[in-house]
Amino acid sequence: MRFVDEYRDPELARTLARELAELVEPGSVFHLMEVCGGHTHAIYKHGIMDLLPPEVDLVHGPGCPVCVMPLGRVDDALFLARQPDVLFTTFADMMRVPGSKETLLDARARGADVRMVYSPLDALELARRNPDRQVVFYAIGFETTTPSTAITLLRAQAEGIANFSVFCNHVTIEPPLRAILDAPDVRLDGLVGPGHVSTVIGSDAYRFVAEEYGRPVVVSGFEPLDILQSIHMLVRQLVEGRAEVENQYTRAVSPEGNARALAAIAETMELRESFEWRGLGALPRSGLRLREAFAGFDAELRWELPHADVPDAKACQCGQVLRGALKPWECKVFATACTPERPLGTCMVSSEGACAAAYLYGREHVGVPA
Repeated sequence: MRFVDEYRDPELARTLARELAELVEPGSVFHLMEVCGGHTHAIYKHGIMDLLPPEVDLVHGPGCPVCVMPLGRVDDALFLARQPDVLFTTFADMMRVPGSKETLLDARARGADVRMVYSPLDALELARRNPDRQVVFYAIGFETTTPSTAITLLRAQAEGIANFSVFCNHVTIEPPLRAILDAPDVRLDGLVGPGHVSTVIGSDAYRFVAEEYGRPVVVSGFEPLDILQSIHMLVRQLVEGRAEVENQYTRAVSPEGNARALAAIAETMELRESFEWRGLGALPRSGLRLREAFAGFDAELRWELPHADVPDAKACQCGQVLRGALKPWECKVFATACTPERPLGTCMVSSEGACAAAYLYGREHVGVPA
């Protein structure tokens, strides 16, 4: 992509919208899930829903790595941050995620040494500069961010940096998609596949959706015309009775993915037997942990964490939003008790959260006062 204007041309957008309207039959509704939270924000920010015919219903998916972290894992992070010898590092979004009693920002205000980093390599540099402190990196994310953690672990091992460890909360995209496709209360006709994850795992990783579930998938870029074209490609498949994996994001995604990134992940991490997800419960083989060769860098082995099973706040319906059973504005506390300034759940915190996107860009479209 050379110039962003190429992907925001209003005339091309109107042309795609007209062609979509001609494809669908009045009265028939296609329920399409955009898996990635980045897509959700682009859809709201650029008013894409206003260009779609009423026969196309967009459902928001679980592809927000901050949003899917359960309360118990957030409380584990807070436990680590409170340890007297720990310098705790994390991405910005996780600073404001509510635990059962406080956030990492609250813990920092009370004296914990919590610092925002842009990369796990920043955390490793802090470990080099502070040899008398234990530096912990709060690793979260789907396959998009996992390679950077893997590369950092390999570098820490090569340099013998003993005061660095990782609290690993990396997750994989296939298990939650299976859980949602198996759910009796969520109807989906097709998926807009996540773009960033797919640069690592490749578009072929979604073949199970087409082959086992009979649903089409189109991997999409993040510009308005990317998303409109991907929806057009999905609807065309559905109208023609096809269920295939197509790749709209060819400028960044290949069928096989990034071999070097996948190799780094495989060398440093392995699947857990089970991992707890907000809104989806415990999903088998859905989370990653460090391999035995990297046990010395595993914060879960270095400290005895609480690992408590903590239920979400009763009023928060973030879990239902994450699995597509509820629209953000259908939550009873949306834009009232739950706002980005005072979030009850993670969906209102993250820059990829569906509730945050709907609050920032979409309230006027659903009758919620701005």
